[in-house]
Amino acid sequence: MTKAPALLPEGLRDRLPRQAEAASRVTRALVDAMRAHGYGRVSPPLAEFRETLGGDDDRSTRDLLRFTDPVSQRTLALRPDITRQVGRIATSLLAKAPRPLRLCYAGQVVKLRASQLRPAREMLQVGAELIGSDSVAAAREIVTVAIDALEAAGIGPVTIDFTLPDVVDLLANGPLPVDADIQQLRDELDAKDAGALTRLGAEAYLPLLRATGPFDQAIADLRAFDTSGVLTARIDALEAIAAPVRERVTLTLDPTERHGFAYQSWFGFQIFVPGQGDAVGRGGGYSIPVGEQEESAVGFSLYPDPLIDAGLGAENDADRRIFLPLGHDPALAASLRADDWQTVTALSESDDARALGCGFILGPDGPVEA
Repeated sequence: MTKAPALLPEGLRDRLPRQAEAASRVTRALVDAMRAHGYGRVSPPLAEFRETLGGDDDRSTRDLLRFTDPVSQRTLALRPDITRQVGRIATSLLAKAPRPLRLCYAGQVVKLRASQLRPAREMLQVGAELIGSDSVAAAREIVTVAIDALEAAGIGPVTIDFTLPDVVDLLANGPLPVDADIQQLRDELDAKDAGALTRLGAEAYLPLLRATGPFDQAIADLRAFDTSGVLTARIDALEAIAAPVRERVTLTLDPTERHGFAYQSWFGFQIFVPGQGDAVGRGGGYSIPVGEQEESAVGFSLYPDPLIDAGLGAENDADRRIFLPLGHDPALAASLRADDWQTVTALSESDDARALGCGFILGPDGPVEA
């Protein structure tokens, strides 16, 4: 038997009414929570010139789905991430806007390839960026905004895992120099491979593997390891960021985690929800290129599709969906819609309210159960 050809490319899919409505509700809740903190919403295009989305970075360029623009004859790409686009807007159209500049966004992104943990190539990305500062106060705000947004959308319980993306550089260029390749050292720490660290001659870094786990114990282990004091400012900053949210979420620390943090500067975090193998969000401090200089920023991105697939944002539409029989009063139907009812109008005598997903029928005296 011949297998029918796929209707859509691998990793892309249709979202049917129930799921699309749920995605809309979740997006609105997330964005409204960000806007409540003063973050103005921007909406960049789905495709841009390849160089503005990927820059000169080979790793970013590899993730771009590219094609030739028939108008300009230049290479375009579908965005795999919206953060870079927000940075472009901030440093061009909003270059003269007062700093710190607070922006939020929501939209679809498309990856060239899927990952094992996240097989979808198209996904919803919702996030916020605070541009003009990556201070402790800015990082504390962005973590708080992320938690407020998650709570507003009904996402929880949440675990936030802090990391220090530059910890290896601080140590290797200071009190713990090593002969090994720094990138290999980062990779082995990220993999938590004690044997590989020993083979690299980096035994001095082994205590970092123990400074991982529940926040209070891990931060104490990190302080005990930092006998030179080179990490004191980083440790103090993490405690300051954690202070206002420690009663609202579970906090953990993994100071050497690098997965997904290739472009973060001094601070990063991941957001986990029980039942999800991959992080549902991540963020931290970074820099936006501005000519020969850079502008500091801190932000986060959320990827709620797996949670929406699991039922987040779903409602029973039948509870507010009413069938309008032939000959109904149009003015009454309009008033129902104004009162948040969904009206489904009969087109023939054979139309059935229940079959059309309606929990109610408009009777002579108002709604009655179908």
